[in-house]
Amino acid sequence: MSYLKLPKRTVKPRLSGITAVHDVRQNIGELKNILQDYSDYIDVAKLGVGSAYVTPRLKEKIALYKSYSIDVYFGGTLFEKFYYQNKLPEYKKYLKENDIKMLEVSMGTVDISLEERVALVQEFNEDFDVLSEIGSKDGEAIMPPSVWIKELNTLLEAGCKYVITEGRNSGTAGVYRPSGEIRTGLVADIISNVPAEKIIFEAPSPKSQMYFINQLGSNVNLGNVNPHDLLLLEAQRVGLRSETFYIEE
Repeated sequence: MSYLKLPKRTVKPRLSGITAVHDVRQNIGELKNILQDYSDYIDVAKLGVGSAYVTPRLKEKIALYKSYSIDVYFGGTLFEKFYYQNKLPEYKKYLKENDIKMLEVSMGTVDISLEERVALVQEFNEDFDVLSEIGSKDGEAIMPPSVWIKELNTLLEAGCKYVITEGRNSGTAGVYRPSGEIRTGLVADIISNVPAEKIIFEAPSPKSQMYFINQLGSNVNLGNVNPHDLLLLEAQRVGLRSETFYIEE
């Protein structure tokens, strides 16, 4: 089908234009139906918060995602729980037992210094593709743009495959105000000083997704996407919604 001239989308396996879904409630039956139709639109699945640890038929779910060439990782909260209990060696073992090749080093709940996060990224990088999330889950916590920029670039230099800007699945923290408003000045500073293709912007709502698409184009990396919004997001990416109608290549 080539009647329309639309922005060119990257295809799997993608390095940019990534869509990462936030899975905290999909049962396997429902997930099978979603993936059967929309797997081409998903690159990464995060089993959010610490839900992986209590997910029934976890290995079956991971295998299902992987059968559609979708990378799987566990939410940063689970990493922080193992970290807080001084059980990172056990976390490595747990990931390997579940055939997980990607992990997130985060500090959304537990305060971990930048220096220690760099050391953790370098340590885990030997066995995993490492992501690192920047920002607090506390919507009232304010971090100056200069600190965001420093941490994002430092963690990329340490070996992170991508860095993630905190937004929560509610869009009320990190690069968002508690009201849900995007901190547009902060985002502008970030994309002026950090390679955008190495950032995954958490954008849980169609409104926030449209903002990042209009700012950075069809192939911006977006995370915390609701699995039920995959078709809508792909339509937005290629200018088939009013708010992104005039987007260009």
